[in-house]
This record gives sequence, structure tokens and C-alpha cells, in this order.
Amino acid sequence: MNTEKSQKPTILVVDDTPDNLDLMGDLLMDDYRVKVANSGKKALEIIQSASPPDLVLLDIMMPEMDGYEVCTILKSSEETKNIPVIFLTAKTNTIDEQKGFEIGAVDYITKPISPAIVMARVKTHLDLYYKNVYLEKLVTQRTHEIAAIQDVTIHAMASLAETRDNETGNHIRRTQNYVKLLAQHLQFHPNYTHFLNMDGVIETLFKSAPLHDIGKVGIPDAILLKPGRFEPSEFEIMKSHPELGQNTILQAESELGIDVPFLQYAKEIAYGHHEKWDGSGYPQGLSGEDIPISARLMAVADVYDALISRRVYKEGMPHEQAVQIILDGKGTHFDPHIIEAFVVLHETFKEIASTFSDSNDDMAKKQTYLQQARMA
Repeated sequence: MNTEKSQKPTILVVDDTPDNLDLMGDLLMDDYRVKVANSGKKALEIIQSASPPDLVLLDIMMPEMDGYEVCTILKSSEETKNIPVIFLTAKTNTIDEQKGFEIGAVDYITKPISPAIVMARVKTHLDLYYKNVYLEKLVTQRTHEIAAIQDVTIHAMASLAETRDNETGNHIRRTQNYVKLLAQHLQFHPNYTHFLNMDGVIETLFKSAPLHDIGKVGIPDAILLKPGRFEPSEFEIMKSHPELGQNTILQAESELGIDVPFLQYAKEIAYGHHEKWDGSGYPQGLSGEDIPISARLMAVADVYDALISRRVYKEGMPHEQAVQIILDGKGTHFDPHIIEAFVVLHETFKEIASTFSDSNDDMAKKQTYLQQARMA
């Protein structure tokens, strides 16, 4: 794409008549770089090369491959579909003109041509083309910026929650990667494909997963930081963190004023990741397929990570022992099909845990913080 101001735009002229190629070349050469092709096949070779033209002037009536076929092929490719095509033809029938527009041409000029009209139309469509290219780049750049801001905000919120409890920051990285791994494995399973194969869902789950414990921000320090077992009354308060998390995200949604997919899944995960397949979980006591798929995936990820992770009050459990506990929960705590996926993937879980492991320094800092918080 010749979008640099220092370069002339490139025009490809396609016609099987040499005199017509010479005519168009002479007309355009002062303002543009001109390439010519005397057949549809040659035109496609140039268009599909490393240096495609910025605009194509295309004759319709050519032997072997006519202009309609060339245009159709050009428009069917992601790499070339946006290159403007102007038909130059002796065909004056309205139906022919309509067909040209239907297959993607931007203009239709009949022969014999008017040089002034050709030059004006070429300039107009090149200007539109460059504006569209610029706008696409601007939209792409802005989309990337918004995604980056979104990611940073999610991790900041999740990290805020985790600074107050016994977990370290890498917990959110491990669990979001476990969730993504399970989702990718299950996306073609008949029980999950309707959800996991929707455009962008798996990546959205990956982004949403770090907010699963955002509700812990609302749990009092005396309970959240307690190193031993909870009293029944304390556990009831601790069990309120899924609802607190959901309410926090609902408030964010309300202030935003629009539906955002990652917040929808963040709500499901925050509210439902302590539900159990047999209905014995909390806060709603949901069972089976009434539990959102996103929350079912998070349940396995969260429990596995809690089992293997070292905390200031306990040592981490060996991977093999944690796997067995997860397997023992099949059909009671966890969705059986997700556990079947976990059986296949558990060694990769171990690799993820190693990649995002907590250092001794992380744990020392966390222990110091918790001691100071308890004394405050």
C-alpha cells in the first residue's frame, strides 16, 4: 500500500487491448505510478504481489478471465478486498453497471473515456480509500488502547482485593490461565460449544477471571486475615464475598451505562465460583447446569490453585495430591465434564503454576503486610 506522501499512488490498468493500455498509461503517468496487465490472470498476479496497487482500472470484456471474475476474486481476499476497482468498459447496459457495483466496484466509466472524468474519478476514489485506511488505523489503535486500559484496570482491581488477603498477585495470573486452558479444550464439546465458541468469549473469560474475588475487599480484616479456622459466624460473613463482588461489578456496569461482555462474565464468575455441582455451595445453592459455565470453570481453577499454593499459614500441597482431591470432587463439587478435561490437562496446570509461581520474596512481603494489618 503506497500511503507515504513521498510516493506516488500506484494505479493498475487492466485491458487486453494494447492501444488502451498506452492511452491510459500516458494519461496517468504524470500523477501516478502506472502498472499494466493485458489479462485477468496477469492482473491478479500484480494485485496479489508484495506491492499491490492502490487502485485498479479494470476492463470488463477480456478473453479467458473477464473483469467481473477478476473483481470477484480480488474482493474475496482479506488482503485485497479494500482496493478500489473502477470498471472501464464499452458496456453501457444498466444491468451490467448494476452487476459491477454488486460485486464490489466503486465506479463504472464507459468508453470512449473522457480524460477529465477518469482523472477526477481516480482522485476521488483514492482520497476516499486513504481516508478509510487512516480511519481503520485510528480505530485499531484506539481499540488497542481501550483494551490495554481495560486490562490494567482489571488487574489493578483484582490486585487491590488480593493485597488484603492471604493470596499473592500471581494467583490471579495462574487462575486466569487455568480457566483459558480449560475453555480452549472444551470449546468443541457438545455441552459447551454454544457458549465457548461465541466470538471472543474465551479471551473475555481470561480477562474476567481475575475479578473472581473482588468482593473480598468488603470483608473485615479480622476475618479476612485470620490465620486459623473460621468460627461459623465468621464463615457466614466470609461467604458474603461473592455477593459483594457481584454488587461491585453491577455498580460499575450501572455507572458505565452500557453492557460490556467482560463485566457480564466477571459477575457470573464472582457470584458463582463457590457454587457446587450437587447444590451444596454458596451463595445461591445452585446445582448442575444452573451454574454458569464461566463459574464452573473458575471453581476448578480456584480450588486447584488454593490447594497447591503456599500461604503464610500453610504449605502448598503436592500437585498429585491436589489432582486427586479435584478428581474426588467430580460430580459433587465440580462439573464432571470439566473434570474430564482437567484429567487431560493437569500436567499443563502444573506448568502454569510453575511459570507464575510465588517467590519467597512475595511470601515474605505478604507475611509482613498481614502481620502489620493484624496489629493495626
